[in-house]
Amino acid sequence: MPNPEPLLLIIEDDEAFARTLSRSFERRGYRVLAATGHDEAAAILAQHNPGYAVVDLKLKGQTSGLACVQLLHDHDPDMLIVVLTGFASIATAVEAIKLGAVQYLAKPSDADDIEAAFGHVAGSAEIEVTNRSTSIKTLEWERIHAVLAETDFNISEAARRLGMHRRTLARKLEKQRVK
Repeated sequence: MPNPEPLLLIIEDDEAFARTLSRSFERRGYRVLAATGHDEAAAILAQHNPGYAVVDLKLKGQTSGLACVQLLHDHDPDMLIVVLTGFASIATAVEAIKLGAVQYLAKPSDADDIEAAFGHVAGSAEIEVTNRSTSIKTLEWERIHAVLAETDFNISEAARRLGMHRRTLARKLEKQRVK
């Protein structure tokens, strides 16, 4: 008899957010497993085959969420993977999709947003293309996040590559993204 509960893996290093998200999905009928990083996720995948995953892009430690996306996709190319981030950028969104994520959501996102993302895996030609030009601040933001992704979110190395002081980069990252 097949298991009616879909299995979801949450890879999130913020324990409070992971707990809240887990409870929300359990109330929706999912069986939830949680990991705080790449190594824990790999250990879970050795024993389980989740059909769904939610991955935080910026994890504490040596690996980024992008490495986790690659691990999950290599384990099961049909797994529906949604990346969540408070540091959204075009560069990391493109890389996440290339590595196997089906959706990329900026925080704050809740279980409704994530479940909708699981159901919206096909692209849509109906998305409106805007004529808005990109500001200098947005271009700077994109460049910073592209370099952060290249350095697995190592702020010191990213600052060196960008030619700025580490504290300057940290201050820029603390500011809200310019829309």
